[in-house]
Amino acid sequence: MPLQPPKRVSVGAVRAGVRLLASVVLLLGSAAAADTSLSQRTSTRHQDRIVQQAGQPDDGGSATSTRAPTNRYSLANGCYGLRASARGRFAVKRADGYRATSVEVRGAEHFYIKATALGSYLLYDTDRELLAVDALGRVRPAREASRAGDWRVRGSQGRGFTLENHKGHALALDRRGRLVVGREPAVFGLVPASDCRKYPEIEVDTSGPIRKGSSRNGVVTGLIDAHMHQMAFEFLGGRAHCGRPWHRYGAPYALVDCPDHQPNGAGAILENTVSYGNPVGTHDTHGWPTFKGWPHHASLTHEQSYYKWLERAWRGGERIFVNLLVENKVLCELYPLKKNSCNEMQSARLQARRMHELQNYIDAQNGGPGKGWYRIVKSPEQARRVANEGKLAVVMGMETSEPFNCGRRNGRPTCTRQEIDRQLDSFYRLGVRQLEIVNKFDNGFTGVAGDDGATGGFTNSGNFLETGSFWDYGSCSDPRYHDHDATAAHYHNDDALIANGLAKLAPAGPHPPVYPPPPNCNRLRLSSLGRYVVARVMAKGMIFDPDHMGVYARQDALGVVERHRYPGIISSHSWSTEDALPRIYALGGMVTPYAGDSKEFVAKWRRIRGMFRGPYYFGFGYGADMNGFGSQGGPRGGPNPVTYPFRSFDGRVTFARQRSGTRVYDINRDGVAHYGLYPDWLEDARRVAGPDGPTLMREMGRGAEAYLQMWARATAAERR
Repeated sequence: MPLQPPKRVSVGAVRAGVRLLASVVLLLGSAAAADTSLSQRTSTRHQDRIVQQAGQPDDGGSATSTRAPTNRYSLANGCYGLRASARGRFAVKRADGYRATSVEVRGAEHFYIKATALGSYLLYDTDRELLAVDALGRVRPAREASRAGDWRVRGSQGRGFTLENHKGHALALDRRGRLVVGREPAVFGLVPASDCRKYPEIEVDTSGPIRKGSSRNGVVTGLIDAHMHQMAFEFLGGRAHCGRPWHRYGAPYALVDCPDHQPNGAGAILENTVSYGNPVGTHDTHGWPTFKGWPHHASLTHEQSYYKWLERAWRGGERIFVNLLVENKVLCELYPLKKNSCNEMQSARLQARRMHELQNYIDAQNGGPGKGWYRIVKSPEQARRVANEGKLAVVMGMETSEPFNCGRRNGRPTCTRQEIDRQLDSFYRLGVRQLEIVNKFDNGFTGVAGDDGATGGFTNSGNFLETGSFWDYGSCSDPRYHDHDATAAHYHNDDALIANGLAKLAPAGPHPPVYPPPPNCNRLRLSSLGRYVVARVMAKGMIFDPDHMGVYARQDALGVVERHRYPGIISSHSWSTEDALPRIYALGGMVTPYAGDSKEFVAKWRRIRGMFRGPYYFGFGYGADMNGFGSQGGPRGGPNPVTYPFRSFDGRVTFARQRSGTRVYDINRDGVAHYGLYPDWLEDARRVAGPDGPTLMREMGRGAEAYLQMWARATAAERR
């Protein structure tokens, strides 16, 4: 059946439609955005109350420390008295500030030392206030964390420490022993104390030893998430996502809603649309510490991967975490609120920088450079050592619609081989080791798999806007092939919900062609530049991910990979059609389906594992796709629910219900509301699997090793 000719529509008409959509979004959100300063002031007052009120609910917020610091990094999360070396006295809190008057530490103010960066700290006192410098230049307690109370610490325990805040004020003493601002900083000792008030933070609620390998180069037992977007708070211009995976002042400042969502979520047009299918809606906007409205398994624009939630998953045995740099220029330009560039490569570089900043921040919480459990790796050998040390090996990947700025315009690519080489070399130096070459729109490399239903109409219009043409879809020539839409409907049921909401936002305008009944295939195949970039990826020993490619283009790409007998290939989140999976396994590659609902995941595991024929090491994993407009598994319901406490997949770590602020999460009630609930999700999957549960746990525990062996084969192939 031939395609019906589409109505001729100018690019100008499409752009006009997009401008209309932007106007609609702005109009609907104007009630919230018009008074951003008011919402910011409200947020500030709320944070003031948090610093006053929040603590650890289970123990009243008390903390103890008995270990003397060995250097300026080892102060993190300790409880200390501040001793002025020149007077031999400890700082005591008074109505007018702080004075060094106490002879003994037990009579002094006890400060909880919260790391904000490597060598920088907040000093949080027992009244839930912070030692800071006020607007008049006086050293006073403050309720809100800021640069005025964020202290760079220098020195050592033997020589003493000096403190200077990030506004350039040095902590000194006057003649009467008052703590003041001075040109010459005073020298202080930090003496272990007890009964500090813990700084408010997310809990992990686990107990048990961290699993390590038998040797640095031994076989790794651990889980893998091969598809994640932890730095997506910076994509789509940096204003579409609410919250972030860390903040130097902790959870009370990282886990806050977007100012434009006020009042009561009514301004959250994008959130309501993509998450719940209707631009009109409300939600509780407080975030920390109550989390009444979010994170939620279906909420797609609120932060779900705060680093303490990731820590909980790591403690549960996750050892490989592939974080993909993500961007979509068209959607970024469509969304009216932004602070970052919409250029996909610029956005990817920013996100790569943020990954290193998070690594440094986690190092700061754990005793200094290299001490943290989050380690960015660039080789399988390095990843193996990290995992066997009991840490999380973080692999950098990339998933964009125009990688290396290689779009498609009026049938021609917008890049050259020289540009590909330059950009690929640049991102390889940054650390990118896993790569998809397409996401939502056709580009200079390949045709895209596309989406079905209303999502397809929306993204097809975006394809027209970006490339000057709609998808060239037609009936598949081989009945074994089916377009990705059918697979997407099976794997990504949330797409239909997103689509319905997007359709309600989309203005009247150009309509895509009427395509024949499915199965359909994108007739735009792998281009010569596409073959070139796949060859260059193999030459560098990188891991190629054919997800999101059109069926024909993926077949072309697999042919290229097979001719080179290249093993570095993965389908990371169910966006490859199933006819490709046995070919991926035969090459020595790996398949990690989209996590989603635990019941559906178990069904995928049973089906996909049957496609493996060896001879390579077999392990299984998942792709969470969290923070990347991929909804998470909801509450399963039904018999045999998860009971708390439960043990990790290997039985080593015990998990209680996860507590965030005053909210307690339960997988049976909340589904995978945030990343910290993936251990709970896996326990739910074990129960769903019934008698096959032990086999599922064993093969999931082999996932990290399977990935490492596949990656090692790829780098060995590169050296041939």
